[in-house]
Amino acid sequence: MFIIIGIAIVFGCVIGGFLMIDGPLGVLVQPSEFVVIGGAVIGATLASNPLKFLMRIIAALPVALKGSPYNKNTYSEVLRMQYDIFVNSKKGGLLSIEDDVNNPHSSSLFTKYPSFTANHHAVDFFCDAMKMLVNGACSPEELEIMLDAEMETHHDEGAILPALLNRASDALPGLGIVAAVLGIVVTMQHLDGTPEELGHHIGAALVGTFLGLLLSYGFLAPIAANLDNLAQDEGKYFNCIKAGLVSFANGAAPSTAVEFSRKTIYSFDRPSSSELEPLLKEIKPR
Repeated sequence: MFIIIGIAIVFGCVIGGFLMIDGPLGVLVQPSEFVVIGGAVIGATLASNPLKFLMRIIAALPVALKGSPYNKNTYSEVLRMQYDIFVNSKKGGLLSIEDDVNNPHSSSLFTKYPSFTANHHAVDFFCDAMKMLVNGACSPEELEIMLDAEMETHHDEGAILPALLNRASDALPGLGIVAAVLGIVVTMQHLDGTPEELGHHIGAALVGTFLGLLLSYGFLAPIAANLDNLAQDEGKYFNCIKAGLVSFANGAAPSTAVEFSRKTIYSFDRPSSSELEPLLKEIKPR
């Protein structure tokens, strides 16, 4: 939503400022410049990226429009989920939660936490780690290394789209100059024309530079930055889960493991201990 608001402000202020100085709005409508710049940046993007990267744009943009799902309520829920799983593991042994971690979406434990189960990456991240503990397949040190490797891969994957859009953004000013140069070439063919005709052609050429700069710094670069910030926010959520898992694997009590998780959360998203404590007390082992 804030992407739409921000782009609307950019567009409104640029066009509004142009109209305030009595700029003729029709001059900015140059279909040929749109074709040159838009077609060139699309073609360059297709040429420089594999299809599997390009397809991710379709999936990522709706997420960016919704904004970050990670807030105090989301973190409170994932902390309660971890506490619930850890308490039941302590009470009945790790084997008692084997069915839960193997089938989280049909588990009576996990389905109590809808924002967590809706995040399939987080569910896989947590349940895969718990499976390793249930099966005794790794030591706490090995578990931490495995989680770090998965988080690094997830971070690298999240950086693909911002990098793709930043490259396109960096190309736009240059492509705007290309469009402007083509406009000047056309202008040179009309040097014997009237001043009004020359002014029209020069103005049309300058629109190309204007569009390249506006699309780069006013549209694509902010969207790329938004996607990068979303990836960082998601990385913090995974780090919160990892902290609890590693702490529990090392023998910490459920409440201690959850406290390790809580400490990794940004202060503006972190539920206080006084807010979290009564929520944890409501959780009873099954």
